[in-house]
Amino acid sequence: MIGAVMTVAGVDRAIITVSYGSTDVLGPFLASVARTSAVEPIIVVADNLAEQTIARLASASGARYIALPNNPGYGGAVNAAVADLPDSVHWVLISNPDVVLGEGALDALIATAGESDDIGAVGPAILRQDGSVYPSARKVPSLRTGVGHALFAEVWPGNPWTQRYRQDDDLARRDAGWLSGACVLVRREAFDAVGGFDEAYFMYFEDVDLGYRLGKHGYRNVYQPAVSVTHIGAHSTSDHSAAMLDAHHRSARRFIASKYAHWYLWPIRATLSIGLRIRSRIARQAIGSTNRER
Repeated sequence: MIGAVMTVAGVDRAIITVSYGSTDVLGPFLASVARTSAVEPIIVVADNLAEQTIARLASASGARYIALPNNPGYGGAVNAAVADLPDSVHWVLISNPDVVLGEGALDALIATAGESDDIGAVGPAILRQDGSVYPSARKVPSLRTGVGHALFAEVWPGNPWTQRYRQDDDLARRDAGWLSGACVLVRREAFDAVGGFDEAYFMYFEDVDLGYRLGKHGYRNVYQPAVSVTHIGAHSTSDHSAAMLDAHHRSARRFIASKYAHWYLWPIRATLSIGLRIRSRIARQAIGSTNRER
């Protein structure tokens, strides 16, 4: 069901956000949209819970509202929203609803993407509420970094494999393997060329997979830290439950199976899968310990 649809001829940019119980954060996000571009964008709110409160918030802001009561996941919701956009839209900013966009952020991201036809996606610096920078532009996991990160990230955060993968200390503009789906601008032509998000990733790793496939198609993922947005919290998964950890590691294993799909690469798949299972077990134990201390 699509409601509050506005036809805007000739508009070349759109902002898409996906709601899942986002009543508390959607208002500030929509308010920040007004200052992010000198050209008024099309705004789309895809709602995976089909809540009337979200519909009203979207309508009050002049946004398109798409109800998706079957909850196709983050990637599926974004794909549905992109498919509903007019052909005039060439730039799509995909953002979590718990993000506050900076002044002129959309214009600056589009300016960066417009520098070269091979730039398929541009990501801003994503700031935490305390002003620190979240590592949102990372390398695509390789065998060495993937195993090292999977095995040691929980018990040795400063290990070299995790540092190489996350690239925490590299705050300069650069090409990245993938950009966080919490806030990323995509060239619609590139997004369509790779088939959008892979909807088999219900939660987590859909952005890793998108960046990887853009790269395979000859597009660049560019990190542009001159532009910043503020992430005020992962509200939909804030409990950091064992179920969320399971979802994360299932998606990670799916990505590994996709990247190393040839039959003769089964030792790589097996090694990485074992590492992820060990990491999941450690993380589960940490959650259990924390719960017992409460």
